[in-house]
Amino acid sequence: MKKLELREMILCALFVALVAAGAFIRIPVGSDVFTLQFMFTLLAGLLLGRRLGATAVFVYVLLGLIGVPVFASGGGPGYVLQPTFGYLLGFIVQAWFCGWYSRRLKEISMKSLLLVNVGGMAIVYLFGLSWFYVISNYVIDAPVSLWWVVLYCGILQVVPDFLLCTAAAGIAVKCKTAGVWVENNEIRNIYNVKEA
Repeated sequence: MKKLELREMILCALFVALVAAGAFIRIPVGSDVFTLQFMFTLLAGLLLGRRLGATAVFVYVLLGLIGVPVFASGGGPGYVLQPTFGYLLGFIVQAWFCGWYSRRLKEISMKSLLLVNVGGMAIVYLFGLSWFYVISNYVIDAPVSLWWVVLYCGILQVVPDFLLCTAAAGIAVKCKTAGVWVENNEIRNIYNVKEA
């Protein structure tokens, strides 16, 4: 495994802090409350690439599991038994996916990054809904139907999460223009070999 350079460690630490802060920035929408955590995990993948983005989100989750209260409801190893822990696992995979796919785009645009983010959102939903259903029904004895999970944890969350996907895409395009975009040397080398 490649060691992280100082610049990479600083960028990862910055996004660990942003994701942690995002968990506590609460936006009331109707009877629900949304956080900016989802948007910052998207940006971690888009701006840092697959390796650094997933590393930053993994470190955030690890910090929470060892007891640092960075999750929305605290922290500690017992958090894996929370029905919402699957979303945190999904964030790691989402960051990897967004970083990987965004580096394969022919053109970085609002539309292309929004499509990448929607793919990342689907990953988070897959992990989150599955974990919620299994933990609720088979671990903590708080049975819920699959339809209830899909409706309340999925369908009713799509619009606010899509807006966060849109915001993350817009911010990422601005950051790319400003030069805040970690290139993936491995991909650049692949393209150079093909061109030679």
